[in-house]
Amino acid sequence: MATKIRLKRLGAKHDPHFRIVVADERSRRDGSSIEEIGYYNPQKDPMELTVKRDRAEHWLALGAQPSDTVRSLLKREGVIAADDVAADEAAPVEEQAVEEAADEAVEEVTEEAAEAAPETQ
Repeated sequence: MATKIRLKRLGAKHDPHFRIVVADERSRRDGSSIEEIGYYNPQKDPMELTVKRDRAEHWLALGAQPSDTVRSLLKREGVIAADDVAADEAAPVEEQAVEEAADEAVEEVTEEAAEAAPETQ
């Protein structure tokens, strides 16, 4: 069973607050969860965030994948180390390399097309 650490929305309309939960990735956003490991209220100033650090580390060690938002919240709380941040920052470099390769391929195709086209005088 693949597990995710994600947010479960609570609260009324225009007053969201969230529980940080461990859930099967196939379950609904606000459906059943395996365990609640924290609470997040972005409406308060400053925002309210509590995480059961030991349980979050336990689930991460078991292979649970945090959503992007939960990952940033866990980094803010210090549950995920700074060396994991470096791995996240490497992704844009990879995207840039793919874009450069695509640009080079387009240039090669246009050069070949120009060479293949009959010259008119």
